[in-house]
This record gives sequence, C-alpha cells and structure tokens, in this order.
Amino acid sequence: MNEVIQTIKKRRSVRSYDSRTIPKSLLNVIIEAANEAPSAMNCQPWRFVIVEGDIAKKKLLNAAKPNVNKILDMIKDSDPERYEMIRKRYVELHDPVYYSAPVVVFVIGSGRYAAHSCPLACENMMLSAHSLGIGSCWVGFGAMVTDDAEVRKLLELKEDETIFGPILLGYATEHPERPPKKEPVVKWI
Repeated sequence: MNEVIQTIKKRRSVRSYDSRTIPKSLLNVIIEAANEAPSAMNCQPWRFVIVEGDIAKKKLLNAAKPNVNKILDMIKDSDPERYEMIRKRYVELHDPVYYSAPVVVFVIGSGRYAAHSCPLACENMMLSAHSLGIGSCWVGFGAMVTDDAEVRKLLELKEDETIFGPILLGYATEHPERPPKKEPVVKWI
C-alpha cells in the first residue's frame, strides 16, 4: 500500500493533546499543503487564521459554549446517546470544544465555490499534519462563534465569509482506535 493511502487510513480525529508548541516551520508546511488543495476554477477561496494564544483561545471557547449548549438541547431527545457522550466531555474537560489543542486553524472562505473547495483544504491540512506526526481534529462546534462581535473582529471575519473547520493541531497524548467503517455504497453503471 502506498504512503498516501496509508496516511488516509491511519489518520484519526485526535481530542487529547500535550502542551508542546508546533514549530512554525511545520505549521507552514501544513498551511502550504492546505493551499495545494484543488478548488473550483482554481479560485482558492480560502484564508487561514492560526490561533495559538491562550487569551484568544479562551475568547473562542467562551463564544462557542453557549451555541454548543443550544445544539445539545436540540439533540437531547432525538439522539440521547450522542447527547450523553458530548455532555460527559463537558463535565470532564476544561476545554470541551477545542480540547486544549495548542493550535486552532480557522479555514475561512467566501464566494460561490467556498463550500466545495474549503473542505478540501481542511482535509489536506489534516492529512499533512498526520504525515508529520501531528494530530488533528475538525471541530464543527468550534465554528459556532460568529455571533460574538469580539471574535468576529479577532478573526477579521467579513459578512460574506464562512468558517470551515476549525482544525485543531497538536501532538497527541492518546491515539484513537480506528472506528468501524461502513462498507461504501457504490453503484456501477
């Protein structure tokens, strides 16, 4: 099996990081890999905001938590198992949204093709991080910060922009097992 396929099969969503910083040289490699993602009409509708500072991460966490609670309230009855899993994280973790990752990367996009193209940049970021021995996780709850004016200013988020990710990066303290995967649904014509 070639290295690309191995990287795809071995990458996991990491939710437990040690406090080591990631060298800027490696962060640059990861961002460059994200920038190499295909995009519709080569529009490259993304930009990247790298958050490393504790004060900024605390602002992000405080902005995300109330919105996460709203989502949890919505799924409480419809998906009680998932609700309990997420609620348990809230009780056990200091940072149940960004998992105290040393780096949070916001992939921010705008324009007609952002919804198709920016997720490809996110995937390139996670695969390249894994290939460098760095854990990653795409946290949808982490994007629920756009109703906070201070955070919008921090991210320089414009009205026509959307957050894709954010992507957490850090050195894993735990290596998750491979979750069971369903067989692909394929129709040959």
